[in-house]
Amino acid sequence: MREEIARRIVARLRATGYAAYFAGGDARDRVLQRPRQDIDHRHRRAAGAGARALRTHHPVGIQFGVVIVVEDGLDFEVATFRSDGDYVDGRHPSSVRFGSLEEDARRRDFTINAMYVDPETGEIIDLVGGRRDAEARLVRAVGDPAERFREDRLRMLRAIRFAARLDFDIEPATFAAIRAEAATITDMAWERIGDELVRILTEGQAKRGFELLDASGLLPHVLPEIAALHGAAQSPDHHPEGDVFVHTMLLLAGLPAGSGETLALGALLHDIGKPACAETHADGRITFYGHCEVGAEMALAICQRLRRSRETWERVEYLVRNHLRHVSAPQMRVSTLKRFLSEEGIDELLELVRLDILASSRDLSTWEFCRQKREELESEPQRPQPLLRGR
Repeated sequence: MREEIARRIVARLRATGYAAYFAGGDARDRVLQRPRQDIDHRHRRAAGAGARALRTHHPVGIQFGVVIVVEDGLDFEVATFRSDGDYVDGRHPSSVRFGSLEEDARRRDFTINAMYVDPETGEIIDLVGGRRDAEARLVRAVGDPAERFREDRLRMLRAIRFAARLDFDIEPATFAAIRAEAATITDMAWERIGDELVRILTEGQAKRGFELLDASGLLPHVLPEIAALHGAAQSPDHHPEGDVFVHTMLLLAGLPAGSGETLALGALLHDIGKPACAETHADGRITFYGHCEVGAEMALAICQRLRRSRETWERVEYLVRNHLRHVSAPQMRVSTLKRFLSEEGIDELLELVRLDILASSRDLSTWEFCRQKREELESEPQRPQPLLRGR
């Protein structure tokens, strides 16, 4: 349905004399023979004039030649071929000149995103070697990578996200430019950084995404608390897999594509308090007493820094604070256990517990106990809420 509507938009643009194509992710996914998710459009002439050939539209970036077209309740981005002036804020061009398809391709971020599709014939138009790089499984910046990243700092995180999601490598010169420019990533709005990090966590291959963030030098700037997990040793009897960073990466490896934002952030941050609470005893044991409480406060601050919603950071704080409560569940009184297993967010907490255990001891006995009791609780007849309460 979405592609059919997109074809109609192109047909209306072409009927009024515009050269119009599908662009970016749609062309890339066609070359890779992947399910197509993103369809945006490029056309010649100014966006304001092009918009008049369309139906309902919103001029979200009209000064940059971008409008959002609404068809049958679905949003489509329609943009004009353009070339950009100097970037002075690491995100937006100081000026825009509407130009040709060739100029438009050369201002895009990566070659695999700079191809176009003629929706009538299916022809792929590739002016910058995008097909070659897609077939070689490479993320390569268009032109000079350092210049592309200075234009838009967010492209460094986007390179990591595409490499992780598509299971591509980052072309060496592009990766070197990311390392050289990594310290400038915080020139961006934290909300934009947070959006990209959440997408890295939830689009699949979260472990590889964070390993690339680490190798590229971006991680200490966007999430120094995660970088600090390197070298935080754990007792091998409970964590034979290694230090806290290794454990967290193994947990992310089990996080499926499409996971919710709160589960993903809870998985990433569940042991964030361990370095601050580590204590090595005379017998060599390493303990982290209080790390759930300390980690919950740290997770709250991180989510706020990344400009996540109140609903998100409250749930993530709950997940981090309670991710070890399952250990004492078999010893709880029945009434206490029922309250615990009836808490809002318990299903997400139990999923985090399962992932956590599988990334360490793999002893799922306490999780299985909670799961069975949860099922029993759900099968019990529910008492209706009282009509009148004390207050």
